[in-house]
Amino acid sequence: MKRVIVLGATGSIGVQALKVIAASPDLYVAGLSCDRSVALLLEQAISLRVNDVAVADERAAATIPGALYPELSVRAGSGAAARLVREVDADLVLNAIVGFAGLESTLAALECGRALALANKESLVCAGSLVTELAARQGVEILPVDSEHSALYQLVGAAGPRAVDSLVITASGGPFRGWDPARLTAVTREQALAHPTWSMGEKITIDSATLMNKGLEVIEAHHLFGLAYDRIEVVVHPQSLVHALVRMVDGALLAHLGVADMRVPIAYALHHPERATVAVERLDLSGGISLDFAAPDEETFPAIGLARAAGAKGDAATCALNAANEVAVRSFLKGDLPFLGISQVVRKIVEASEAGSFGTYAEAVAVDEQARGAAVAVCVEVANARMDCSD
Repeated sequence: MKRVIVLGATGSIGVQALKVIAASPDLYVAGLSCDRSVALLLEQAISLRVNDVAVADERAAATIPGALYPELSVRAGSGAAARLVREVDADLVLNAIVGFAGLESTLAALECGRALALANKESLVCAGSLVTELAARQGVEILPVDSEHSALYQLVGAAGPRAVDSLVITASGGPFRGWDPARLTAVTREQALAHPTWSMGEKITIDSATLMNKGLEVIEAHHLFGLAYDRIEVVVHPQSLVHALVRMVDGALLAHLGVADMRVPIAYALHHPERATVAVERLDLSGGISLDFAAPDEETFPAIGLARAAGAKGDAATCALNAANEVAVRSFLKGDLPFLGISQVVRKIVEASEAGSFGTYAEAVAVDEQARGAAVAVCVEVANARMDCSD
């Protein structure tokens, strides 16, 4: 059996991954981690007979009654998930932690030579060169779990890298596709969280609404497939049936289609190099489907362009971009920042960011912390400017 550690087990990807694992006789859960959702983590650990867990929030971890769970080994606090990876024997680590917090565990998995199923795109966004160089040195292949990158991985693998001219990442367009800036000024938290296609966590859903998710995915694809940014295209495809396409050197275009169900790319990564049966809806071509494609409106939604600009500078800038976005999204969700303010904050931080890449994890942490502090200040500036305008 393949022993799997699931990081971010209580989030959307983690919960679906555990369903995939429970349905397979070939997969076994060796460890689980969460941020602070201890009640759900305990349910998962009991049902799957897992003894090793990690909880990032120390206060949440302290609520676990040791007398009731004497067999449970709990690692708590900052770096707990990375310690779990280093201390528990496993064949594969599924990293579904959200945000920069997932980078340390990615590096830990690679350092230990574990196969890595990566749903934490921020690992590549924030320190792509560091991660890919370590993976190459350790001989570990990174298996992408994002639906778009899983599709690209399969298409490139089938065609061979030398036959590939460029990559095409699809975007649903989010809940505000076709909206103009004037209409976006009054966007509410509830509207931004109402994604038309996918069911995801709050942060990723907001990223989809701003199209920052696609900007991050462009950076991720650059590092995963080693292609220049001008060879990675984004198109809006509202049906979300085509997850990605690859343009071949001979002019042909290969596409990966399927229903919008994250269990498919999750199962592909967990079972790789084999394919397993997944009980999802099959795409009915005979019933008649429409496939629409259009260029994204990068004037109204500048996130993709901001990501490309950061990518041109290097990992230090993309790390700063990610930090600013995480801070701005959190501020928006709290009601302190308007929706359009998210991209304003990110733009200011990217423009002020430095170029270059990282040699160590500590360097990435330093840039992340500095950018977060700067982004907090910019959030206040943008929010105050909005209040002055309304007055």
